[in-house]
Amino acid sequence: MSLTSKIRVAVLRGGPSSEYDVSLQTGASVLKHLPDKYHGLDVLIDKSGIWHLGGMPKSPSSVLSQVDVVWNGLHGTYGEDGQVQQILQTHAVPFTGSKSFASSVGMNKHMAKEIFVSHHLKTPQYVVIRSTDDVHERAHTLFQTFVMPAIVKPSSAGSSVGVALVSSLGELVEAVERAREHSPSVVVEEYITGKEATCGVVEGLRGEVLHALLPVEIRTQQNIFNYDEKYGGQAEEVCPGNFSQAEKKMIEDYARRAHKVLGLRHYSRSDFIVSPKRGVYILETNSLPGLTDQSLLPKALAAGGTTMPYFLDHVLTLALR
Repeated sequence: MSLTSKIRVAVLRGGPSSEYDVSLQTGASVLKHLPDKYHGLDVLIDKSGIWHLGGMPKSPSSVLSQVDVVWNGLHGTYGEDGQVQQILQTHAVPFTGSKSFASSVGMNKHMAKEIFVSHHLKTPQYVVIRSTDDVHERAHTLFQTFVMPAIVKPSSAGSSVGVALVSSLGELVEAVERAREHSPSVVVEEYITGKEATCGVVEGLRGEVLHALLPVEIRTQQNIFNYDEKYGGQAEEVCPGNFSQAEKKMIEDYARRAHKVLGLRHYSRSDFIVSPKRGVYILETNSLPGLTDQSLLPKALAAGGTTMPYFLDHVLTLALR
């Protein structure tokens, strides 16, 4: 196929977030696995938000005027919170992933949890420490009233960045202050012991409106699946996971429902904890899950017999419609 007849795909990667390095790998994976009918353009967005094409700084307008569709390979702030989606929508260019409003809601763990609760999706109890709160005062009150140990996480960050398990007042204060480096507001969440799980959803795959991929079981060396375990190869990821039929069905059902109630588009991945006594709890949903060699969505796709080129073509076809 000649270059002129190929579908031109701008692959956005990098970005001004703490997940810059992960996004570089996601974008590289997309570029590597694009089927032959596509011509990939490597669009690097640096840490200050400047777009680059062919090593040269470019305006979003000049880049987007040269392409037929955009693969959004960004993660975290700017790429996953609705900002870049707003730019793409303003330029009326088709793009993969969710639209601006749904992205901003999905990225905000507090807002997403409120939606989960309102739609009867079981999620751990939580409280929010806002940017205007005094950390020491709020932490002291929380330590006296909230069951410890607890999970502390930035309200708006992905890849388990800034997540910590705390059991003392000192640990709580320190973890909240660290989480605030990634997000103004912080979620303190009930710690539930059990199997960690994740489940991807792809629209239109295998003839289903919302196709749930095989749930992955995550076996960690520590008590939580943090950034180092996720990308340092320290965790064991088993797909299909060791879940009962009832647990598997519930995980898949929750993943589909979360994708739908958050208003997400094309594909997503939801994280769960499966308590042996209390059942399945949804933790959060990722509207742009990683596609690196270490990432969970590609592993689940492969376990179900779907190749990366087929997945990319499928999602790009959805975007172009």
